[in-house]
Amino acid sequence: MTKPLKFAAQYFRESKEELEKVTWPTRQTTLRYSLLVIAASVGMGVLFAALDSGLALGLENLIGLTTK
Repeated sequence: MTKPLKFAAQYFRESKEELEKVTWPTRQTTLRYSLLVIAASVGMGVLFAALDSGLALGLENLIGLTTK
């Protein structure tokens, strides 16, 4: 039973050492990247909505031509 406890203790010790080596981004950098991701997501959403609407309209017109 002591072997799993030693393994867990070693794991957490090594994890802490690795996290201390990480260069964390500043608050401003995190905010800038978050806004960039949100803007890109909204832009892609608008693009796909427009594409979907255009294709749906085209399909409706194509189906309308064949039923007349």
